[in-house]
Amino acid sequence: MTRVTASLYWILPVFVLGACVSVPEESTPTGSTAPSAHVRPSYNGAYARPLSDAPPANDLEKKARIHTELGMEYLGFGRSDIALDEAKMALKIQPGYTPAHHLIGMVYVELKQHGQAEAAFREALSSAPGDPDFNNSFGWFLCQRGRVSEALSHFATAAANPYYNHKTRPHTNAGNCLLGANDVAGAEIQFRSALQADPGNSEALFRLADVAYRRGNYRGAHDLLVQYHQRFEPSARSAWLGLCAARRLGERHSEASYMGQLRTRFPASPEYALMMQGKYQ
Repeated sequence: MTRVTASLYWILPVFVLGACVSVPEESTPTGSTAPSAHVRPSYNGAYARPLSDAPPANDLEKKARIHTELGMEYLGFGRSDIALDEAKMALKIQPGYTPAHHLIGMVYVELKQHGQAEAAFREALSSAPGDPDFNNSFGWFLCQRGRVSEALSHFATAAANPYYNHKTRPHTNAGNCLLGANDVAGAEIQFRSALQADPGNSEALFRLADVAYRRGNYRGAHDLLVQYHQRFEPSARSAWLGLCAARRLGERHSEASYMGQLRTRFPASPEYALMMQGKYQ
């Protein structure tokens, strides 16, 4: 999966783990009131299948789709300039081709041109307001801008589409967004919904362990991380959180095991640096 594919369909934020608590770098919203996890979707009309699942309607649309998909690939390799050119070519071939506007939005996100990114996302949504991929992407964009309530509405729209086969994605993104707003209870609801939609969602399982730790349920966090490591490859952040939970529980054998993982597998990670500095609290 390329980086842009992850951005479009499974937006996983970059987290820095500090003092045994993970905090989103860019998604922490301003304001003092954490929003509820229960929000109304931004769209309440009849849902259609995602445009990504629909075959091209004609030859022109087929050509526009080829350029758009090629642009996504270029964006995934960091070539925003070529990706933007491909999106513009798609619109030249098929004016109003909605996925091209979505791609343009993603390009401008990479370029940190937020006003133009929002305009492109809204252009795509004006033609396909119930499209789950578009709502998922725009939701994460809004979350990064601190507009959490709006973001949650778009995540809810994506999850509500009965034709969407990837409901775990907006639930996961909503959970991460709510964590950034310090709404731990709301985040837990979303992560559990994500796991219900896809039991193989490693991000949601890790985040449930994170939530348990934040709540002081160190045993619950420890047990969830054991489950996580039985099913998925360890990461620096999962080893660090496991180390913190084991230390809180006084389980020295587990603590030493996690320390060994950080030392041998992730010596260049920020988590290893925190361990060496003794910043566990």
